[in-house]
Amino acid sequence: VQLQASGGGLAQAGGSLRLSCVASGFTLDLYALAWFRQAPGKEREAVSCISSTPGTTYYADSVKNRFIISRDNGKNTVYLQMNNLEPEDTAVYYCAAALPIRFLISTEEHDYAFWGRGTQVTVSS
Repeated sequence: VQLQASGGGLAQAGGSLRLSCVASGFTLDLYALAWFRQAPGKEREAVSCISSTPGTTYYADSVKNRFIISRDNGKNTVYLQMNNLEPEDTAVYYCAAALPIRFLISTEEHDYAFWGRGTQVTVSS
């Protein structure tokens, strides 16, 4: 059972990156999914979440109207399209999966059973 995140890298402010997270060993269609990030010296925070059934998403205020989360259950993959990047977006980004037993989506780390290793995003000014 594994989540593998990719797509990070170096971007200039105002640029775009798309993160991908593919699951192996299990299917994502029943899971709520999320992207978290951790910047140097800061706690990990929820960036965006998406429910197992279509229609419910969450975005942190800092990324609203810039980032878009989506999922392709056929490809067992969740994406994070990041537009108009800012230097403050620099962080390691993690994907996570949770069985939505008590919630539709969650921003709480402890609700997520499966985590990817993280992919570094660096935004230069």
